[in-house]
Order: sequence, then C-alpha cells, then structure tokens
Amino acid sequence: MLVWVHFGDLHASDEDGWESLRRLAALAGDANRFLTGKADFAFLPGDNANHGEPAQYHRICDVLDEFTLRWFAIPGDHDFEPKSLANFYEGLGAPMLPLSVSINGHRCLFLDIVSPGTGGPDFRLGEAQTEWLRDQLEQSGSDPERPVVFMHAFPGDLAEGGEALARLFAEHNVSSIDTGHTHYNEVLNDGGAVYTSTRSTGQIEEGPPGFSLHAIDGSVASWRFKPLGSRWPFVLISSPADRRLIVDSRRPDQAPRGDFTVRAQVFGEDVVHVGVRLDHRPPVPMARVTDSTCLWTADVEGPADGRHTLAVTAVSSTGDIDSDIIEVEVSRNADAGRKELKSNPGDHLHSVGAWPERGLLGTQLGPNKNGTIKW
Repeated sequence: MLVWVHFGDLHASDEDGWESLRRLAALAGDANRFLTGKADFAFLPGDNANHGEPAQYHRICDVLDEFTLRWFAIPGDHDFEPKSLANFYEGLGAPMLPLSVSINGHRCLFLDIVSPGTGGPDFRLGEAQTEWLRDQLEQSGSDPERPVVFMHAFPGDLAEGGEALARLFAEHNVSSIDTGHTHYNEVLNDGGAVYTSTRSTGQIEEGPPGFSLHAIDGSVASWRFKPLGSRWPFVLISSPADRRLIVDSRRPDQAPRGDFTVRAQVFGEDVVHVGVRLDHRPPVPMARVTDSTCLWTADVEGPADGRHTLAVTAVSSTGDIDSDIIEVEVSRNADAGRKELKSNPGDHLHSVGAWPERGLLGTQLGPNKNGTIKW
C-alpha cells in the first residue's frame, strides 16, 4: 500500500496577500492531525512560488517547517520563471531532480519537465532525463510493487515526446502519474495508466480549496478530493477499482471474478464503525486490519456479472459520517484482458468526466491546453 496527500499548486505571492499559504497552513494542520502515521508523504506538484523568487520560497518554508509528514516538491513553469531552478532548490532545500525513492516497495519517480524547456508552458523531459526514466522503469520490473510517477503536467501538455512518454508508462505498468498545473481536479484513464491532477491551492478557478488523497493498493489506483473545512472521518476505497479506473480487467482487484475483498482507508479520530454495502444488500461490518492503521477490510459475496454500486461508510464517536461510493465491474469472463491503449495517450481527452462524489466537477476551468481558461 502506498498513500500520499497532494497539495495543489501554491502560486505563493504577496499579490494575493499570501492567501495560498494561509490555505496551505490550514490544510497542513488537518494533515498533521489526521494523516501523520497514516499517509506516507505529501506532494507539492510545482508552481510553488508564483515568480520563483527567494522571498516566496522563504514564506513557503515557514509553513513546510510545521509539517509532520515527509514531503516532496517538484518545480512548475512558475518556479522556472527566473530561467533557473536555483531559487527553487536553495529556497526549499529540495533534492535534485530527477529523483527515485523507494517507498513501501514502490519506486516513486519525481521529474523535472520545466528546466529542459525555454520557460513558460514549454514542457519537455529532455534526452538525459528520458534515458534516466527509461532505465528506472526497466529496473522497476524487479520491484515488489509497481512504480508511480510525479510530474508537473500530463504528457499531453509536453511540447514534444508526450505520446512516447505515455506509451513508456503503459509499457512498464506505472500505477499512477500524479500532476499539477491544471488548476482543476482531473482524472484520466488512457487504457495504459491512471493520471490525476488536483485543484490549485493558490489560483482556484473552480470549487473550494482542499487536498486530494491517493492510494495504490496492489494494481488499483484511487483518488479522492477533500475540501478544506469538511468534517472527518474521510473514506477512500482502495480496492477493488472503480470501473472508471480499470486498466487491466485480468486483475481480480480491478474487475472481481466473484467473491471479493473490500479494502478502504479511513482517516480520522475515534472511528467507531465502518461498514460496506453492495447495491441494496444489508451493510456488512468492516474490521480494522490492526489498531495502528487506518485500513479496514471485509469480504463481500460476489454478485452477478455487471456493474454494481459499492459504498463504504465510516462513523466517528461524535456521530460524524463519511462515505466513499464507487462502481464495481464484476466479470467472470476469464478471457477479459488489458484495455487497449487509446490514441493520444496521456492526454486530457481521456478524462473520466464529472464524478462529484470524488470531487471531479468536469468543468475543466484551468490554464492547461484542454482547460476552458487558456494561457
């Protein structure tokens, strides 16, 4: 299992009175209280400092110093505004990229797609980093778990090599590619991998600020957005896969064959009951795996083949309730296989669409190439 929290692009600047950093501090307070020891790390996906200025990084560090979670940051085009990443590295004390870190058996690969370009949204991977990435993905074939990639934008936003990059991810069974840049919540499935992006913290064009929680559980990638100020507990079903996130139907944790196990991450204090319900059946109580984890599990008797609604609901001692709801595709067809990689892989064309229960509004209000707000 790999679990992380994603804080969207900060765009830290005095131009908004440092509002994004006040939001980050509030989000970090929640993360410190409810996710420490539960999530493996926090991720900042680039565009941290709106103009890449030392004073902006100094202000960001004042907030990051209060984190109790391990964190990783990568640069975006705004961090590269000075045409150098010196301020980014010196200001945040972030390790040099590209970076490979093994966490819970997963090879986590953090990329720089801005400095090989000329600035602005001229995103490129560059020859040297491409070779490094190819080597890392080849080595990942002997890892116990699948690799995960972190970059500032989707491959479809690269000025060159985007399709080849997406095909490389599919070829090497990358579980998830987590990005920033869009300013809106988005999830893609191109038949080869699941791509995610989370709403900006500093320049919000849709919805409230918040953070997203991610889980990789076996071959299943899960994502759900939590708005700032919403109550706890918070539930994220990590297995089986929602039908929109199925990449390989041969995997029973993606497309169950019959009876199956439900696994859910439940974050919050004093959770007293968690239950799972399939369609209109009576709820089945779930059991916490150990007292020290937030993972709950239960076995479900397999329904008929087809699409079914699965809901996991958690209740705290104060009576607060949260539910995560997915659609499970049950198939006993032994010949079901991996999905075909779609044309233009890694592109916004492959959005799973609106999914309000998980924070996807489908409005695409952002400055990426597919957004309704243009550069």
